[in-house]
Amino acid sequence: MLPQSYPNYKTDHRRFQQWCENEVIRAALTDLANVLREEGAIDESECYIDATVASAKGGGDEIGPTRRGKGVKIMAIVDRHGLPLAVTTHAANHHEVTLVELTFDFYMIEAKPENLIGDKAYDSDPLDAAMRAQGTEMLLPHRSNKKRKTQDGRRLRRYERFFAWIQWQRRLLVRWEYYPTNFLGFVQLAALCILLKRF
Repeated sequence: MLPQSYPNYKTDHRRFQQWCENEVIRAALTDLANVLREEGAIDESECYIDATVASAKGGGDEIGPTRRGKGVKIMAIVDRHGLPLAVTTHAANHHEVTLVELTFDFYMIEAKPENLIGDKAYDSDPLDAAMRAQGTEMLLPHRSNKKRKTQDGRRLRRYERFFAWIQWQRRLLVRWEYYPTNFLGFVQLAALCILLKRF
């Protein structure tokens, strides 16, 4: 389904795999995010973290069991406008609390968010302490069984535009790629397209 002006699909696929392995798409994504930040289009003072699960039908590494079969988890940190600042993928059976710091390994701009908003899945005292040590305050509702309350009750705003935008990308609804680096490449490519619309 590629345009006729493109080379043979096997050549395109091979080149795409090379880009994924050499992190070419990630580098382009990082450069564009920093340009947009310098122009004031990205506001990292208040960010949102969340995840979504895509079913994995192509086999391969880094997939995990879910209630609906095997899947992969797409993690993202976005700014207040829903623009991606970090995207990564992991096996679906990992708890989101354990993936927060791994997602920051893919963070694209130098300035870390002052506030990081999440849902109850991220309610963890060790995570709060680790993020606070890095200069980021976690803002999230407590789980119902939380004994020691640490949040101040402020109204939490949610930004889930990013996941709504990528749900339109058919290639991301189901992971058909055998290699996890290829699927991550498609996620990064979708994030790149979102940022290009703001450029």
